[in-house]
Amino acid sequence: MNRRYTIQRSLVLDVVKELRRHVTADEVYDMIVKKHPDISRGTVYRNLNLLSDIGEIRKVEMPGGAALYDHLRHDHYHAKCVKCGRVFDVKMEFLTGLENNVKDTQGFVFTGHDIIFKGICRECNT
Repeated sequence: MNRRYTIQRSLVLDVVKELRRHVTADEVYDMIVKKHPDISRGTVYRNLNLLSDIGEIRKVEMPGGAALYDHLRHDHYHAKCVKCGRVFDVKMEFLTGLENNVKDTQGFVFTGHDIIFKGICRECNT
């Protein structure tokens, strides 16, 4: 299906790229609504999901928390600070096909993987 590129979609993509960090849908909405008060929260959420579906941004599912949206689209891992909750990119080789090594007993068909390391960030460790 050929989707037209709307002004709203462009606004959402521009904010994610401008912030250059892992952002929640609410953070994206809060940035956009300052200059475009007529945009709805639902429009921002729909466009974030669409942009991640088409590979323009990356959606990072956070266990027990809100999904984050990342301007970096390539496969990579993340670390979450257990004190402040911020999420950082981890510099390590992405293990392509790691999910193929899982011994499944529950009937899963694995389609990929995400790894989120946890620790204490530099700012919280000082």
